[in-house]
This record gives sequence, C-alpha cells and structure tokens, in this order.
Amino acid sequence: MKKIFLFLAATVFFGSVISAQQIADNAIGLRFGDNAGFGGEISYQKQLSSVNRLEVDLGFRSRSNEDDAFKLTGIYQWVWQIDGGFNWYAGFGAGIGSWSNNDNTSSKDDGVFLNADGNIGIEYDFDIPLLISLDFRPEIGLLGNYSDTDLDLALSLRYQF
Repeated sequence: MKKIFLFLAATVFFGSVISAQQIADNAIGLRFGDNAGFGGEISYQKQLSSVNRLEVDLGFRSRSNEDDAFKLTGIYQWVWQIDGGFNWYAGFGAGIGSWSNNDNTSSKDDGVFLNADGNIGIEYDFDIPLLISLDFRPEIGLLGNYSDTDLDLALSLRYQF
C-alpha cells in the first residue's frame, strides 16, 4: 500500500510540474553577448515539446582590433520551471561561421570555422509576451583557426508569439 501511495504521489507531482511548464511556441529577439569582444545576434526559438525547444542564432562578433566573424548557431535546449515565470535551461549544439582579420597589418587572414556549443541559462517569462534571459555558452573550436575556446555570456530579449 505504501508503494502505491508513493507512486501516485510522484505521478501527481511530476504531472503538475510538466503541465505547469510554459514554453512559447515561437520567440524572436536579440541576444547581446561578449566573448573577448562585442557581439549581437538575431535569436529565434521554436518549441519542440512541452519541455524542449530549438534556438537558432545568426550573429556578428567583433573582437577589438583583431577579427570580425559572422556565425550561425543552433542549440537544442531542455527547459525546467523554477517558480512562476522563472525557468532555467541547458542544451548543446553547434555553430558555423566565417571570420576575417581586421588588425590593419600586411598579413590578412580569414576562414571558416565550426564550433561545438554548450548552453546554460536562466529566463523570466513576463505576463506580457516578453522573455528576458541571461545565459552562458561555452564554444569549443572544432575546425578552422578562429578560436579554440570561447566563454560567451549574453543577455537576450525576445518577443513571444
């Protein structure tokens, strides 16, 4: 009898946590980050299930007096509710891009790169269709010599629809 009661209590608890989860069907906005330079990204999120979503970011990154890069990143995320409109999320993905050196020397250099990306963050879902988040995205260079490892911290504002 005790096992049945514990099973039912766990089912009700996890069912309420999952049903309380609110991920917008779509969200679009801007992600402002810094990994040894300033960068901005157009960010789009698409709900895949009640606890998963896909984030796609297209951005520009500029490192002071070194190089500039354009990058497309895709991240698969899991989202967990903390309390009310607060959620935290984690995920993984990859980024591909192109970079060029801008240090005004005679040795110009450029190329393409491929990164493996991780992602962890916290977000707040307002009663209006606004989602604000702060996340950390470590990036590990796989191909190309743009970067070996970057630690990207970013603030995002997204409109949900």
